[in-house]
Amino acid sequence: MITIHHLNDSRSQRILWLLEELRQEYNVIRYERDAETRLAPPALLEVHPLGKSPVLEEEGLKVHETGAIVEYLVEKYDDGTLAPERGTTLGIRYSEWMHYAEGSAMLPLLLRLYTGRLGDAAAPLMPRIDGETINHFSYLSKSLGDNAFFLGDELSAADIMLSFPIEAANMRGGLAQLPNLAEFVKRIQARPAYKKALERGGDYSFFVK
Repeated sequence: MITIHHLNDSRSQRILWLLEELRQEYNVIRYERDAETRLAPPALLEVHPLGKSPVLEEEGLKVHETGAIVEYLVEKYDDGTLAPERGTTLGIRYSEWMHYAEGSAMLPLLLRLYTGRLGDAAAPLMPRIDGETINHFSYLSKSLGDNAFFLGDELSAADIMLSFPIEAANMRGGLAQLPNLAEFVKRIQARPAYKKALERGGDYSFFVK
């Protein structure tokens, strides 16, 4: 049985959604952020040396890092629906998006999150952070275009990886001028598997009610 160590309002929500799309059974061990600091609880340090989530455990194997977990689950359980064939043009685009989600798209959002706690001291950095945020999410918007998903008309695991930074931007009002990305959020959140994952994971601030 797969076990997921899940932190509320975190990247691990994507793993629950992926497992629902794959129709796999799994256990969830929940961890709650500190209400004031928003940090993960010390209990996660017993699972991950950095106290991070998600962490997957299965048959004595422990995997962390969202992208690595997604690749593991897709390779083991997908029937070819959520990932294109490796080595094809579409497969290369898929790999790019898989790495882009955490390697590029999250950076300006994290910079905004942390510098936002500095108050006026962060003012000199904000133009650069705002510019990078606009650059990245305009790029995502242009890449999505009129498609339902980032590789075309069908959901892929790359969309699941991209969901977290796009949802985070949406929650902060960053998609007001990018309606196709806002519609992407509505589209993924309407999926039955996504809704089942919410039931398993608990409260999720990024869900559009």
